[in-house]
Amino acid sequence: MSEEILVNVTPRETRVAFIENGVLQEVLIERSRRRGIVNNIYLGRVTRVLPGMGAAFVEVGLSRAAFLHVSDIVAAELKREASGQEVPIEKAVHEGQRILVQVTKEPLGSKGARLSTYLSIPSRYVVFMPFSNALGISQRIESEDERRRLRELVMSMRPGLAPVADEVDERKLATSAAPSPAGGFIVRTAAEGVSADELQADISFLLRLWSSLEDRLKTSQPTTLIYEDLPLVLRVMRDLSTANAEKIRIDSRETFGKVLSFAEEFVPSLLPQIEHYPGERPILDLYSTEDEIQKALQRKVELKSGGHLIIDQTEAMTTVDVNTGGFVGHRNLEETIFKTNLEAAQAIARQLRLRNLGGIIIVDFIDMEEEDHRRQVLRALEKGLERDHSRISISEVSSLGLVQITRKRTRESLEHVLCEPCPTCSGRGSLKSAETVCYEIFREILREQRQYNAQKLLVVASRSVVDLLLDEESTSIAELEEFIGIPIRFQVETHYTQEQYDVVLL
Repeated sequence: MSEEILVNVTPRETRVAFIENGVLQEVLIERSRRRGIVNNIYLGRVTRVLPGMGAAFVEVGLSRAAFLHVSDIVAAELKREASGQEVPIEKAVHEGQRILVQVTKEPLGSKGARLSTYLSIPSRYVVFMPFSNALGISQRIESEDERRRLRELVMSMRPGLAPVADEVDERKLATSAAPSPAGGFIVRTAAEGVSADELQADISFLLRLWSSLEDRLKTSQPTTLIYEDLPLVLRVMRDLSTANAEKIRIDSRETFGKVLSFAEEFVPSLLPQIEHYPGERPILDLYSTEDEIQKALQRKVELKSGGHLIIDQTEAMTTVDVNTGGFVGHRNLEETIFKTNLEAAQAIARQLRLRNLGGIIIVDFIDMEEEDHRRQVLRALEKGLERDHSRISISEVSSLGLVQITRKRTRESLEHVLCEPCPTCSGRGSLKSAETVCYEIFREILREQRQYNAQKLLVVASRSVVDLLLDEESTSIAELEEFIGIPIRFQVETHYTQEQYDVVLL
């Protein structure tokens, strides 16, 4: 598979696009005014404990207090394991307490950031966990021989580590073995095939970094940022599977230089792929990337067959509706539905990654009668999601043709990054019709006349509403004037939206 990474840098914004076989699959955006804070470590202060929710609010210096659940507190987990009983939040933290926390989820909408005391600091090949002595190996390294080699290498460098079962969730590695000042490690996918010297250098770097952070902690006050993750471009070089990328093109010479320096120290294998893009044509115009980003902000996604998807994102969940649209097939209805659903499964996998849709996603496939068709569509969806870097789980197709997907959400979706709620409809996606507003005005006129003794009334509204009142509703206006006994005048206000109006007493 042909892969390219395009990096577009402007003074206030950086965009990284992942291209596979000439098609945009994912885009990451970071703005200087709103840099991502996931993985940042803060010295926080507990401001409020909520026993009914099993959680606490922690002030870390952000615009809103962040949220810390009892299940994300290492001390509470250790007490639970020792006693065999759940530990209430009030026994784990108290108001005014200083606490070292790491951001696991960006603030989303009206929700504050999500925090955890399960600290982890990533490097190229390993992740360091300060409050653990566990050793885990990435499940994406499939070779048992390689897993054994890496495990033995790390244990030879850090005696005393406790290997854990491969199926253990990485998040629980922080307490799967007793805490130790030495710290635990997770060996990342990128470590597959690397030498002992490279692993040792990575581990030594993380230990020096943690030592410097401990020194900083001794003199820091609450709400202090203790550790900040790398900028977007360098995180991409460190974290994602860029080893398969044929080219990494960067349109900023300054950023190109920084990436080269970073790669020389941490990922020298990438150096041949990194190149500066000097072309006059904007880099994200290659492969129609800019157009694809704009399409990813629309509700409707056209399928090549003539069918389409409708994607609606809400605070609770995201729904994806599959429609045959203009696709009529060639043989029978079941074949038409099956082919539409197959194509939709591939498109959905791409859209989830491209739009960065997280949380609960409900896919409404067109109902299929044959069990084998349902199974094939589900397999196509699973295969399409294999290359997604986020943690995903998929349910079976229900009797209603619905598939539930959960996708780990750590940062805002593409729509939330690039858009804001419509000020006209307040994010509803629809407006009251002019007819509805006219009838609201009639009711308001009657209410005002009963309450006040006006000589005449002036209605100020948008052009579409006033035109409807003076045209189709002119008879109703005449009857209303006769009923209340005073004249009604109308005035167009060009700045009013269709839903806005005022009834003025004269």
